[in-house]
Amino acid sequence: RQSRKNAWRFVRSVSVKGSKGIVREVISQTATTLKDEQNRMDPTAAILGALASGADASIADSFAFAGSNGLDHNAVVGASKSLQGDAYVSLSELSTQFYVLGKEAEDIVKNGSQEIRVLGALIEAGDEGLTIPELQEKVGKDVSKIGMGNCMKLKWAKKDKASGKLIATAGSDTQDGVKEQLSALQNAPEGDNANVLDDKTLKDLKRRKLVSLITRKSYKITRGAEYAPQRVKKAADLTKEMLDSGKWKETTFKEYNFQTLGESVGGGYLHPLLKVRAEFRKILLEMGFSEMPTNKWVESSFWNFDTLFQPQSHPARDAHDTFFIKEPASTVSIPEEYYDRVKTMHEEGGSGSIGYRCVFKREEATKNLLRTHTTAVSSQMLYKLANQPGGFKPAKYFSIDRVFRNESMDATHLCEFHQVEGLVADYNLSLGDLIGTIETFFRKIGITQLRFKPAFNPYTEPSMEVFGYHPDLKKWTEIGNSGMFRPEMLAPMGLPENVRVIAWGLSLERPTMIKYRIDNIRNLFGHKVDLAMTRNAPICRFDDVEIETNEEEKVPVA
Repeated sequence: RQSRKNAWRFVRSVSVKGSKGIVREVISQTATTLKDEQNRMDPTAAILGALASGADASIADSFAFAGSNGLDHNAVVGASKSLQGDAYVSLSELSTQFYVLGKEAEDIVKNGSQEIRVLGALIEAGDEGLTIPELQEKVGKDVSKIGMGNCMKLKWAKKDKASGKLIATAGSDTQDGVKEQLSALQNAPEGDNANVLDDKTLKDLKRRKLVSLITRKSYKITRGAEYAPQRVKKAADLTKEMLDSGKWKETTFKEYNFQTLGESVGGGYLHPLLKVRAEFRKILLEMGFSEMPTNKWVESSFWNFDTLFQPQSHPARDAHDTFFIKEPASTVSIPEEYYDRVKTMHEEGGSGSIGYRCVFKREEATKNLLRTHTTAVSSQMLYKLANQPGGFKPAKYFSIDRVFRNESMDATHLCEFHQVEGLVADYNLSLGDLIGTIETFFRKIGITQLRFKPAFNPYTEPSMEVFGYHPDLKKWTEIGNSGMFRPEMLAPMGLPENVRVIAWGLSLERPTMIKYRIDNIRNLFGHKVDLAMTRNAPICRFDDVEIETNEEEKVPVA
């Protein structure tokens, strides 16, 4: 812009004098200057222009070419590869190795090596020598630390045993070899200093981290099969405008390969949790269970706690264990007759129980929360089962869905997880039926070694924790919980007196972690999950294990 401005200023000055020939010459020179400047700014034009002199024209080194034309080398390489893609040029890779000096080396070239500076300070001190603190004060702590060691190694100095001082043993005519070596590298032609010094010297300099070896990649550029002085960009698409105007006849298009296949489109991938869930669901359906609707994550405290005969003063109902909903904070619908029966059971008891002898509060029962277990759905299904047209009929239900608890997160706990739950409602069921159902399910997922331990749950009695033997960990680990629903829970629902409900549950995450050998639950579920793990996770399959039976003692043998 400045060249153009100066040129036209000169043109106006000579136009006043009427020198038309000078005007034309100046305009021509200005146009040439502007074109040269444009080529220097445009690496593509500069490359094609440099190859225009003849068929054998070439650019010997793209790095040197970029420097002489005031261009960035990366821009030149990018333009060259783009031109190569359209066969305008051919590229041959070049590799150049050279040494560059670090900041410490540049300081040595300017002020001398540390050992020479230490030697100079000791020579200046004479026969008196210097203590280490005195030496540090003279040359600096860093110079003293490096230089003193090298002086002792080169025997330029010694330590007086009596005084402990350092005394020079070399004279002032000692050559600074390190400075000379670094100066030789620095003064060598740019990018051509790899052979200035011998290998041992270079190794010593690299050990002291004074120099580093750099490998520079560049290219020799020659004409390609489709070379032209100016690049004509090929069109990738045939447009409507080209067809309407007829411009397509003059347009150069990129070549199309109609034989090539498009990139394969990958479908979605099931998360390992969903794979195990699908396998569990299939097993439970094979056992005759029906799936409960569990798509409602928000429940009232009435269904989540009260209907399960869990007291309103229970610690699990505190905010530090449960996520309560702010808006809407309360439910608007509860079966009133059922509510009254549940309230009576809590306050006064029934079915052989004295209840909790507490004041049952409606405002506590109507609080909304994120369900802490899918048993909230189980209680609703049992209530519907007891009050359906035609009366009670035996049923088997299961659910696999998400639950929420306000817990501290670690390698094995999250504040949300998936719960697998199953229940059987029938006449005169016993603890033996519960154990048999649990053994059948776990056998179908390949776990045959089970133990049952008495436990306490507010809404089941008797209750049992289920332990399975982990073959990888070589120990027994808790895998579930179980029990028979208490009469205080079943009686308000309206179920017949001789109906018993057996139930059991486990998390979905723990068997999934065991199946896929995952040691941290946060690598399985949450924002830290590796998407590649989801894509590459194998198919989940659980094999039904046959149990050999000792005919004399009737004892299962795993």
